Amino acid sequence: MQPQEKTGSGLDDTYMLRSASLYSRPFLLLCLSHALFAGSFNMMIPELPAYLSSMGGAQYKGLIIALFTLTAGLSRPFSGKLTDTIGRIPVMYVGVLACVMCSVLYPALAFVGGFLALRFFHGFSTGFKPTGTAAYVADVVPEDRRGEAMGLLGICLSLGSSSAPPFGSWLVNSYGIHIMFYASAVLAVLSIVILFNLPETLREKQRFEWRLLKVSSDDIFDPLAMPAAYTMIFCYFAYGVLLTLVPDLSDHLGLPNRGVFFSIFTLASISTRFFAGKISDRLGREPVLKASALMIGLSMLVFAWADSPAMLYLASALFGLGNGIFSPAINAWTVDLGDPGRKGRALATMFIALEIAIGGGALLAGWYFADHFERMPAIFEFAAAMSFAGWVYLMWYGWRKTGNWRGRRLTDLS
Repeated sequence: MQPQEKTGSGLDDTYMLRSASLYSRPFLLLCLSHALFAGSFNMMIPELPAYLSSMGGAQYKGLIIALFTLTAGLSRPFSGKLTDTIGRIPVMYVGVLACVMCSVLYPALAFVGGFLALRFFHGFSTGFKPTGTAAYVADVVPEDRRGEAMGLLGICLSLGSSSAPPFGSWLVNSYGIHIMFYASAVLAVLSIVILFNLPETLREKQRFEWRLLKVSSDDIFDPLAMPAAYTMIFCYFAYGVLLTLVPDLSDHLGLPNRGVFFSIFTLASISTRFFAGKISDRLGREPVLKASALMIGLSMLVFAWADSPAMLYLASALFGLGNGIFSPAINAWTVDLGDPGRKGRALATMFIALEIAIGGGALLAGWYFADHFERMPAIFEFAAAMSFAGWVYLMWYGWRKTGNWRGRRLTDLS
């Protein structure tokens, strides 16, 4: 392990360790755990719309993602508070265990009501694991390389997200959907095993008490982090639309494996994450976020015009590029903006916005689409407008903060 700066001696729960190097053992183990976690819940996404339709629930496709994100959003205030009180590691345990339990139960509850109930409870996984993970990363990496670290963590998440969906589709085609659910559970178990080797980083950790589950408005929202939350709502609305519509669009265009879209967009995302975090460390978060908002908006327009597999692949790549630029910058910006002593609350605020964006996009897409393919372009065009509105908001935010549209203070220009 690399030399570490510490506020005390030892590795107990009183001290927070920050590595002098970005590539410390805790950081690398956390990246591996996060990749397996991402693979676990992303593996099944391309197959769920068809699975729900086979049970007679085609009209509820929009709820596949919306219920998941609803629970994730509702759990963020609790995960943020618990991250700052009982520790980062226990919060991550809760998130991964939710993945294991739900994946195992999908085959047993193979009816519409049971499936939708599991989608609701499955959302606890992303309500807890990413909050604890992002706070842990902020604890152990050098502050001046925070954006780069978030980018590398995102690469690992993307690797899990890109490799698992095609594998899941192959399992369904070869062995049936129940085997895919069990494989998802195995990935989640491996993710939690890795966490056993990580030391806690929160100093002055408290023991869990039921009173900690009582949250106030102060626990739910960090007003300092609201600019990041607003940006997330504008720019990530598109992701909810994609998760709901692209499996059907893939079938409509004759693609045999619904997971190919996820592989293309995620590999494109990885290609930008290698440098996007570093750029945000050097040039600032806002310029990078402006570029990503425009790229995501452009990708939505290409999705709206897609009439062939090649157009779908192009749109997937463009969205991946925009997403890869956006994710590390928004995570790092949230930590930058928030109260340094309450990272969990700031991250929870941003993640609540993420769930609102994805859930809103999924609900609108599922409700308006309703298996009428002639309506699909309008939904993608609306998602593009949301992303472009995010660019406008960032421009306005920079002007309000500095008095200059480029985000530089007028006094700096003299």
